Amino acid sequence: MKQEKPHILMRLCQEYMPYGKYKGTMYCDLPISYLEWFSRKGMPQGELGMLLSTMYEIKLNGLDSLLRPLRKSASHN
Repeated sequence: MKQEKPHILMRLCQEYMPYGKYKGTMYCDLPISYLEWFSRKGMPQGELGMLLSTMYEIKLNGLDSLLRPLRKSASHN
């Protein structure tokens, strides 16, 4: 049976940047300036790029409040 991936928004509140200036920072805590830099330079390929692009769109559109309940839920796991 194929294992389902966690919901993307939950992953943003549970997983960490794997390299670079903000290595070890949860995706939802990355500063918008860092995400803007990636947007200008080009997002990484694959899953990382998808997560960073999603976080960039959330922050760009002022939708950070969507993540608050997920952050609380993730901190209890």
